[in-house]
Amino acid sequence: MKILITGASSGLGAELARQYATKDNSLILLARREDKLKALQEELKPHAKNVKIIVADVTEFETLQKKIAILGFVDMVILNAGISIGHSEELTSFSDFKKLYDVNVLASHAILEVLLPKFQEQKSGKIVFISSLASLISMPTSKAYSSTKRAVNAYAEGLRYKYNRDGIKVINILPGFIVSEMTDKNNFKMPFLLSTQAGVQKIIKAIEKNKRVYAFPLRFFLIISALNLLPRFLREKLVNSVN
Repeated sequence: MKILITGASSGLGAELARQYATKDNSLILLARREDKLKALQEELKPHAKNVKIIVADVTEFETLQKKIAILGFVDMVILNAGISIGHSEELTSFSDFKKLYDVNVLASHAILEVLLPKFQEQKSGKIVFISSLASLISMPTSKAYSSTKRAVNAYAEGLRYKYNRDGIKVINILPGFIVSEMTDKNNFKMPFLLSTQAGVQKIIKAIEKNKRVYAFPLRFFLIISALNLLPRFLREKLVNSVN
């Protein structure tokens, strides 16, 4: 299987690469940090069929699309690249807000604009979005980030309806807190925090089972779901008290 992983230089992306590094898989690892990509490439070469790296900033859309276009056919793309600006009740500056949407939303569309015609031509392919449980409830301290991930959910849903007839699987993963560079920024207790390895194992199992939407950890998902079922006034009171 030929797998493209974005945001592959650290965290979930790097661990996804490690767990997919088998003699049956050719990996294409895309990220900004060349030194980390090269180190990961050397680590995985003995284990994978092939390991190619692409050094690219996903917000440089024109360059990104050119680099994706020369890849030819791939079997699966894992759209893992994402950023957070931390938690704050202050209004997010426009520049940070735009950066969040550029990385978390628009970069995925830039990549898929190139890959989807190839998937249609080969009548197969998997598109995996890494969203977040934060997309299901927008806390006052993460409203901008949550909105990007909710946009990802809507985009993934629409693609699934559109391309299912072409044999293309669209999988949307909604993790809770997993140890990574992103969560390392958090200065609060993170409920149901998973190790990077354990979190990625769950993601891969969901991909193997072609789960349309997979939210985890289950207990955290159920708590958020129950909260969303409450009357609005009560939900607002509980959210503000927790926040």
